[in-house]
Amino acid sequence: MYLIHVQLLAPDGAPLPDGVADLVRSVATPADRLEHVAVHPHAVPDPVLGLYLLADGLADAESRAAALCERAVASAAPLHGWSVARAGAPLVSPFYELELSRSGPAGRNRQGTFPST
Repeated sequence: MYLIHVQLLAPDGAPLPDGVADLVRSVATPADRLEHVAVHPHAVPDPVLGLYLLADGLADAESRAAALCERAVASAAPLHGWSVARAGAPLVSPFYELELSRSGPAGRNRQGTFPST
């Protein structure tokens, strides 16, 4: 299973309509292998949908997530004018790098020289 984030672009800064997860599920087909939709309406800079899909590989999951959301914005009236900006697996390494840099001595994964050098 893959988690794919799909960034949506609003027409004229409009807020993400309620019920977007249901709209996406309503246009999904068995071939999409969609398991769950999470909605992040206040993501910065644009709203994000998290699609959990069963897939044989990352590229397959990303392309199916993008195609599914393209179908949703093309066919669901509440999403008229919205567009899909990008679809991809979220990277967690920036989060961990930030966490590691918050405390502790200088060295590996922190600013400064590693103590053994």
